[in-house]
Amino acid sequence: MDVLKVPLVEPSEVANGVSVWEWSGSALDEGDEASKWFSKYLGKPNRLVRFNEVSESRPTDPNYAPGYKIKFNDAYPFLLISQKSLDTLNEQLKEPVSINRFRPNILVDGSEPYCEDLWKDIKIGESTFRSTELCYRCKVPTINQETAEAGSEPSETLMKFRSDKILKTNKKPQGRIYFGQNFVCIDSLDQEKRKTIKVGDPVYVIKMVSSYVDVSV
Repeated sequence: MDVLKVPLVEPSEVANGVSVWEWSGSALDEGDEASKWFSKYLGKPNRLVRFNEVSESRPTDPNYAPGYKIKFNDAYPFLLISQKSLDTLNEQLKEPVSINRFRPNILVDGSEPYCEDLWKDIKIGESTFRSTELCYRCKVPTINQETAEAGSEPSETLMKFRSDKILKTNKKPQGRIYFGQNFVCIDSLDQEKRKTIKVGDPVYVIKMVSSYVDVSV
């Protein structure tokens, strides 16, 4: 594929009928060149779009994170997983998987496996983050990103020790499996105080719960 360059300048064209889970609305269309690139690569018609913050708003689940907003994220702005959690899973798999299968944007090293499940408030750099709910996994982690082939792992193994039935969470089991903790950044509500986090920042656990009965799912 040729290199695709997408200008940072805001597009003028609008695409309607864009949807992510329960949200639907309009978005800014990045143009025909980007559309042709993705359509060729994926083998079917595609448009590349940008979230339109001027005309659209997509809130997070008010039951877990009232007042926060996201764009084209899955459900929350941050997904955190510890390296030890992945290592522990891979010890039980015939073919280890990479962290890319789970798509976190924060990866923590030096902690105990799955301890992030119990973290409530953490601080990274100058920013404070609050957990919302454990991340229950769909079929995406079972898809090989290099070949696009779907399999049964790692979901089959995770079901043995990471299901809601095994963890005994605060809700009636629904056959879900969990891997990772979702967070929001408390400081993001103050738009005038822009802060950054970077690779190598220490992570401080400010508050945590004692058991999975107290964990939101």
